[in-house]
Amino acid sequence: MAVPAAQSPVKLMALQLLLWHSAFWTVHEATPLGPASSLPQSFLLKCLEQARKIQSDGTALQERLVSDRRTTGCLRQLHGGLFLYQGLLQALGGISPELATALDGLRLDVADFATTVWHQMEDLGVAPTLQPTQSALPTFASAFQRRAGGVLVASHLQSFLELAHRVLRYLAQP
Repeated sequence: MAVPAAQSPVKLMALQLLLWHSAFWTVHEATPLGPASSLPQSFLLKCLEQARKIQSDGTALQERLVSDRRTTGCLRQLHGGLFLYQGLLQALGGISPELATALDGLRLDVADFATTVWHQMEDLGVAPTLQPTQSALPTFASAFQRRAGGVLVASHLQSFLELAHRVLRYLAQP
């Protein structure tokens, strides 16, 4: 009887977990409970040293995996927020002639920052296969709506960037 392809990876993973569990159980069963055997002291010391090194390496790997997952999540959220603000700043186009240069500069800076984060995600191999697409942007029908929207976007962008700065400082710590 053939197993459907969709179930095969699940069964394979379950089998691997069962094998790992069996291997761990065997190790626990083999742990001596009685007095020390007649093994050479040098052998026992070398084995203890190797076990400590493996335990240390395992702990370091576990910390790195947790750290990498946090880093990946932070980068994805950072890129997503920058991408959102890129679109919101685009929607503010035409806010007023005297603010056009400042708005364009801000939009370019946010786009550059988002691109830098995206490239880092690609370097780490955690970037989605496709870049996100901009969802529906708000439309501002009047000059008042554009100005009010501009105040809100600028205020929220400032708060977002302060949070991003704190996260990046945290990630920069050794």
